[in-house]
Parts: sequence; C-alpha cells; structure tokens
Amino acid sequence: MRILVAEDEKNMNRLIASALAAEHYSVDACFDGQEALDYLAGAEYDAVILDIMMPVLDGLAVLRRIRSGAAGNQALPVLLLTARDSIEDRVAGLDAGANDYLVKPFAVEELLARVRVLLRRPEAAGEGTCLQAGDLRLCTDTHEVTRSGRQIRLSGKEYALLRYMMQNQGIVLTRDKLEQHIWNYDFSGGSNVIDVYIRYLRRKIDDGYEKKLIHTVRGAGYVLRAE
Repeated sequence: MRILVAEDEKNMNRLIASALAAEHYSVDACFDGQEALDYLAGAEYDAVILDIMMPVLDGLAVLRRIRSGAAGNQALPVLLLTARDSIEDRVAGLDAGANDYLVKPFAVEELLARVRVLLRRPEAAGEGTCLQAGDLRLCTDTHEVTRSGRQIRLSGKEYALLRYMMQNQGIVLTRDKLEQHIWNYDFSGGSNVIDVYIRYLRRKIDDGYEKKLIHTVRGAGYVLRAE
C-alpha cells in the first residue's frame, strides 16, 4: 500500500514516514501543499496524511482539490494532522471531506491504528482486521499470514504485495498498478520486479497446494482469486 505524507515540519515528516515504512507501507514524503498535488498527479496512492498548516497551499486546500476530482481519486482516504484543537477546525476539516482527524502531539501507535482503519476495505475483509481468500488468511494488525493454519513467513515487500492483492481479490492488477502501489519514487529496481516477487509469493503461498490462488492473466497482469 502506498501512502503520501505531506507535513512541512521535517522531523515530524521523517518520524511518520519511518513509522509507516516499518509497517511495510510504501511512503512518499513532501513538505508543502503544491508539492502534495504534484505527487498526487504523478502516482496512485491508497491514502494521504495531510498537515493542515503547510506553506504554498494548506492541507484544507489540497483536500478540497482531492474531493473535487481535480487531484485524482475523489474517494482517496485522507487523514488530517494539525496542532489546532478547536471544534471549528475539526468541523472545517471534516466538512472539507477528511476521513479522520488527528491532533498533535499524538502517539505513533494511534497514527498507525488510524491508518489501518483508513485502508480497511470491509468487502475484502474477514473477521476484524484479517483478510481471507479461501484458506489463506492475512491479519493486518499482527502481519501474520497463514494457509490452512500453516504460518507463512514473508519479507516486507512480499507481505505488502500479498496484502494489496488480497484487498483487491478477484480484480486483475497490471504490473504497473502493482508497482505503483508497492514501491515509492525512490525505487530503482528492474522492469521485471513484479514478476520476481509474484514468483516468490507463489513458492510460499501456492506450492504444495492443489488450489492455486495467484493467477496470471496473459497480457494483462495478475489476480488473486479463491475459486
């Protein structure tokens, strides 16, 4: 899952980005509202964390552009950050279309919990924060992955790729779409990186099982499907 962090305070920006990266999210970071719009125009994101008080364009202006459709996906989940704690500011943020609102200072654990809620897709989920595809189960809070009760150990990128595919199970995902959602702008890997990681996942997820979950759609991409 790919997240954009727009926060002008450099230390806070670095703290948030590091915490998200440690949870295996792909993270891009910027420091003003116009830069945030530039990032949104250049890539697909699964969520945005916006500070309200930013130079050039503030977070509310960016949020309004998102919700108007002028900055990509209108339904993009947005978490607003601010040092302000008045009722008026919260109402203004929610009225502008924010999904959630977090007042500084905050605990990193709370931020991560709110991000998990933002990214949760009920139609793809099983119980609580666990995703289910046939006998394959992935729990986003513990990062535990099992198939038929057998624990599967995944690297950070393998986990991120599997999570994204499970959240979009039944949908054919192109290589470009997978790469956009799993890697950030700093990525400098080869053009076949998605094929390589799909191969890794298949060895761990499908090898030894009669029913295969990861399928290749020739000329289109890959799909995770429990038939």
